[in-house]
Amino acid sequence: MAFEITKELLENITSYIQQKKDVPLSELLGEIHHADIAEILDEIPFDEAIYIIKLLDSETTSEVLMDVDDDVREKILKELSAKEIAEEIDELDTDDAADIIAELPEERKQEVMSEIEDEEHAKDIVDLLRYDEDSAGGLMAKELVKVNENWTVLKCVKEMRIQAEDVSRVHSIYVVDDNGKLKGRLSLKDLLVTSTRTQISEVYIPKVDAVNVNDEAEEVANIMRKYDLEAIPVVNELNVLVGRITIDDIVDVIKEEAEKDYQLAAGITQDVEADDSILQLTKARLPWLFLGLLGGIGAALIMGDFDEILEGFPVLFFLTPLIAAMAGNVGVQSSAIIVQGLANDDIKGSIKNRLIKEMLLAALNGLLLAIFLFIFVFVWKQDFKTALAVSVSLVIVIVVAGIIGTFVPLFLDKRGIDPAIATGPFITTSNDIFGILIYFMIAKIILGI
Repeated sequence: MAFEITKELLENITSYIQQKKDVPLSELLGEIHHADIAEILDEIPFDEAIYIIKLLDSETTSEVLMDVDDDVREKILKELSAKEIAEEIDELDTDDAADIIAELPEERKQEVMSEIEDEEHAKDIVDLLRYDEDSAGGLMAKELVKVNENWTVLKCVKEMRIQAEDVSRVHSIYVVDDNGKLKGRLSLKDLLVTSTRTQISEVYIPKVDAVNVNDEAEEVANIMRKYDLEAIPVVNELNVLVGRITIDDIVDVIKEEAEKDYQLAAGITQDVEADDSILQLTKARLPWLFLGLLGGIGAALIMGDFDEILEGFPVLFFLTPLIAAMAGNVGVQSSAIIVQGLANDDIKGSIKNRLIKEMLLAALNGLLLAIFLFIFVFVWKQDFKTALAVSVSLVIVIVVAGIIGTFVPLFLDKRGIDPAIATGPFITTSNDIFGILIYFMIAKIILGI
């Protein structure tokens, strides 16, 4: 059963804190997963959250800090001394530790680093901080199990036992040469059934997927998704094994990218949350709203140039929102499919073939919709030419919107711009304007005005 934060639970926690009953509070929290404790901290007053953080043991606190909301973690870290933060850092894997250190102000970083007792752990953290946070190097952890190809199976097992003490979960056993270069991976089954005197070089599997420290996080995510990997080794330019990335880190990358794409699709230019200030939310939303305003003004100016045809055929005015809506919807549908394909690395072949396919698809959909619209307008107004003008315009508008919705994200991706921007107000507004322009031009030609 999923954990649920009840009113009774929060009242009990508050009561224990107010009465300083640390033992029953510790027993209560001891039965709750650290991820659920993080949710509780988001629900209670900040002073109570700090009380709990200082009550928990360092191992639990470190896990909770990684799960709480970023804003809450920032506030908590401000209330902890450099020594207290260092104690939590000592309990974390190097990748999580580096993430927390990176959030601290520069002076605070140095204070905390100087308080870390494990020098090797501190050196690994400093090394990770050199990499861009959106790269494989920024995602990787230093903790892993590696063995030398020249070791015997017996020595390998002894060394693995020593290394495994610092690794929370052993996903893979990596094989390196004397220079630390990645050679392959070792199957646990082969290790168990092989003679203890056999050298690792005789039993390891040379085929192993790896990423470079400078590879982008999204690229790493696509590789791990494609090959169903729980972990992937990270190498430097010399093919030296320097770390590993696990699936939990990649899930975070996928989640963050999905949130960013969703916000771009909704016309939000910055990474914001519902709890952010009004000023931050306004700055994130206003640019696209302003673009929509300009689009509306552009559409109004276009319609102003066709006032003569509107006077003679006022029905065209009433059908204008329909044409604009269809153009926007088709454009968003096309761009959403392309953006999803680009995100999953599923877009294959040339842009030309993709455009032709989308054009044919849009033409078929447009034709079917236009037939229905032709019948509706003809029955409504008993005017063949008007019905023909509106239905032909709809087909062409849908085809053009499909082409724009396909081309724009592909073009942006080629230019290194996030194509998700093409699924939002940008594509809707541009297709509205083109749709209205095409609509009135086709109607003017067919109606002979």
